[in-house]
Amino acid sequence: MSRGEFIIIYNIILAILAIIIIILVILLFIYCKKKPIKAEETLPTKQTACSYSLMDIHAATDGFNYRRIIGQGRIGSVYIGILPNGDQQVAIKRIHPRLVLSNAGFGFSSMMKWLSLVDHPNIVPILGFSEAPGERIVVTEYGGMLSLDFYLHQKRDVVGGGTSLLDWNCRLRVASGVARGIEYLHEVMAPHIVHGCIKPSNILIDVKFCARVCDYGLYFFLGNYDQRQLGLIGYIDDEYWIGNDKRGCSKESDVYGLGVVLLELLSGRKSDEQGLLVKWALPLIKEMKFGEFFDNRLVLPNDIRPLVRLAKVALACVGNSRKSRPSIVQVAAILNSLEDGLLYAFD
Repeated sequence: MSRGEFIIIYNIILAILAIIIIILVILLFIYCKKKPIKAEETLPTKQTACSYSLMDIHAATDGFNYRRIIGQGRIGSVYIGILPNGDQQVAIKRIHPRLVLSNAGFGFSSMMKWLSLVDHPNIVPILGFSEAPGERIVVTEYGGMLSLDFYLHQKRDVVGGGTSLLDWNCRLRVASGVARGIEYLHEVMAPHIVHGCIKPSNILIDVKFCARVCDYGLYFFLGNYDQRQLGLIGYIDDEYWIGNDKRGCSKESDVYGLGVVLLELLSGRKSDEQGLLVKWALPLIKEMKFGEFFDNRLVLPNDIRPLVRLAKVALACVGNSRKSRPSIVQVAAILNSLEDGLLYAFD
């Protein structure tokens, strides 16, 4: 074999080896790329709500015993109970019969399964539901939570003294927590979820004083009823009604409701169906008369700038039309920054 032939054969062998190495590298790359995808597919995902029989619900509430009622609202009554094969207390909302009848053809179970996919620390999860002739039941987490309405407006009547358990620190944390919960409903869930009625009675406070939004998406039950008679006035904007046409709830109306909640947190006053809180608060905020506006049951901190900033956010939420109103993303970003600065603002 001549030297030239040897060099040719040598180069051919090197080329074949290079091709083999390249193929092995490609196969190894494909294998490694597939492996994490397989792992992601096995990650646990939130399960949809369980369907319970009416007998299970009946047993959990002692036959809907009135002694089990822990809350009553425009949509229904809420009972505390323990479901069969469970050791955890749950809240059981029984929708008013008249609302059930007016929505008899609505896909209740499909709606509950979709809403139960909501998974966020500032939102009360839906655990289950029950559907029977004339009955619509929603089962949610309970955990001994009380409403923001109780802490702001009812607790002083129960314990006396006119004092509130929620200090300024807690109130700012509640505000930012509610904003994060609504942001999740509006921007993360697909399709997005409009709450329909953001107000203190639909905001629960857990044992760690974390705010958690409840009753989201349930206001479709009120579709055939005059909302003015169902407790929404004071928490929905004027654009909800245009003449005799009902514009309905929207992301923008949720932001308005959050703005009213911020006014209640800052002033300690309760909104009413005449919208007097908004009419009273707006000029005070615009004229910087915060001594008259802030809740006089609490001592103001040395640095009131976070509270002033929060008041201006509330003003933007309730003082603008839907077109000019800030989005929940903008509101949540500001409130999160205020919460991050709490340790410095309230030293």
